[in-house]
Amino acid sequence: MVKTKNIKEKSSNLLSVIIPAYRQEKTIVKDLSRIAQVLSKLRYKTEIICVVDGMVDNTYFLAKQFARNRVDIKVLGYRTNKGKGHAIRFGMAESIGDIVAFIDAGMDVNPNGISMLLEHFEWYQADIIIGSKRHPVSKVSYPLLRRIMSMGYQFLVWVLFGLKVKDTQVGLKLFNRKVLKKILPRLLVKTYAFDIEMLAVAYSLGFRKIYEAPVEVTLDFGGASVLTSREFMKYCGSMLVDTLAVFYRLKILNYYRNGNKRRWRYDPELNFKVNIG
Repeated sequence: MVKTKNIKEKSSNLLSVIIPAYRQEKTIVKDLSRIAQVLSKLRYKTEIICVVDGMVDNTYFLAKQFARNRVDIKVLGYRTNKGKGHAIRFGMAESIGDIVAFIDAGMDVNPNGISMLLEHFEWYQADIIIGSKRHPVSKVSYPLLRRIMSMGYQFLVWVLFGLKVKDTQVGLKLFNRKVLKKILPRLLVKTYAFDIEMLAVAYSLGFRKIYEAPVEVTLDFGGASVLTSREFMKYCGSMLVDTLAVFYRLKILNYYRNGNKRRWRYDPELNFKVNIG
């Protein structure tokens, strides 16, 4: 019998918010303060879990100092950068809320959107709510070429996975805990396409109540064309490779199915507790 660990037993009426952070020493205190202020206005009890994805600067120490007298903020981290997806899963594994969200540090996404996602979550009795740049009432500022590439990618996602959403890549999403308990032990992607893997696996397991909610997003690319940015094009290439790998595991290998439990790659750093034997 194989045993691993899964996310802890839930706490009712608690919202857990995971904040992955990497090289955010200039903004992390401001980010945590702003998110905490937003959460203080909600009718839910809340916990913040900041996960520092690699101790390469002072992000961890500044966050830890800010949170030292706050019982509602937990700061975690590890030495080596492993990717945003890994950091989010790491935080989710430590969460105890019956609703679990994540939002990027850096404030590209306005944290006030959390309340809007919660309203949608309750109204639709949803499995997952996605912040969407392409929602008709979203407020978005980012380059036209980035918009076109995003639309092309979302068409690919629809063709490959059948996900009937218009945007999967905004760094603000909200999950019902029952969804996480099913999908977390199966996930592999630590970097670029972790959003797609989470959504595609959830959808394949029957969690079809996935809806989009409006967000306010401001992305600053320094005025440079995304098509002339080597770093951005490398990101796009890696994103495509990761997405096709998720499709291969899902549709060809059937890796994510219950019958393949013993093949799931358990990451010992994640605090999983579920018996999968």
